[in-house]
This record gives sequence, structure tokens and C-alpha cells, in this order.
Amino acid sequence: MNERRAEGVLLTGVYGSGKSSVAEEIAYLLQQRGEPDALLDLDYLSWAGTGTSDRASEFGSMVQNLAAVAANYRQAGIRLFVLAYFVRSPGEVREMRKALGLPLRAARLTVRLPDIEQRLASDVTSGPPRRRAGRGGVDRGRRGSGRRGRGHQR
Repeated sequence: MNERRAEGVLLTGVYGSGKSSVAEEIAYLLQQRGEPDALLDLDYLSWAGTGTSDRASEFGSMVQNLAAVAANYRQAGIRLFVLAYFVRSPGEVREMRKALGLPLRAARLTVRLPDIEQRLASDVTSGPPRRRAGRGGVDRGRRGSGRRGRGHQR
């Protein structure tokens, strides 16, 4: 097994840009190489029914949860983290890097709007637009297809 230093990559971009799909592919390739890795769709670490819908509260919860989850994974020997989340500023990336406790590279996925619309139109999990919007108008639809069997295969 490759003795690589611990680090993470953050895939960011608007909804429908393919963050989760690309993250799944990266994690799949790491798994094929025998690399200890964790794939985290960070939307799920901020999704809680707290009664508030402001971005700052959700982001704060996500950062706290990321710190705890990452510490648990690192203790279990995970060295490579693949993260998917929409970040709005370099400050958010810095906070996530601090919570992860490791070097973190960020890559923003950019996709033309017609391509995103086409992806969403063919995604049976996205549903009609009026049903997709959750708290604060943020889409909380199911992410990723799981087509590679990533979930409980570790």
C-alpha cells in the first residue's frame, strides 16, 4: 500500500455541477488502489431540523461535524478525504481545512447552465423544482447514484 501523507480534496460547484459524481469516481479509484479513503458529501453533515434556515448556522454545524467525523476517520487510519460541498468564499475553505486538520485542496467544478439543466432533467432523484427546494431554497435532494457500491463496502 502506498504510504501517502494525509490530505483532502474538496470538490465544489453549484447544484448539478457533478460534485458528488466526481467525488464518487475519485473515491472509487482510490479504493481500487487500496488507499484508505473517506468520501464525505458534506451537505449531510449540515442537514438538521434545528428550526433555523440560515447559511451561517448550517455551515457552522457542518464544520463542527466535519471536525468530529474526520478525527474518527483519521483514528481509524484514513489518510485521504474526498469532500463534496458548495463553498461560497475562501474563508469557508479555510474553516473546512481547519476542521479537517489536514492539507486541503479545493477544486471548483464549472458546468454550462444548459448542461446542468439537462443533467437535472434526467435525474429521477431531483424531482420537480417546487419539490426540491428545502430550507432556505437550498436543494436537499439525494446526492450521487451509488452506482459503484461505495456505501457499505469498506
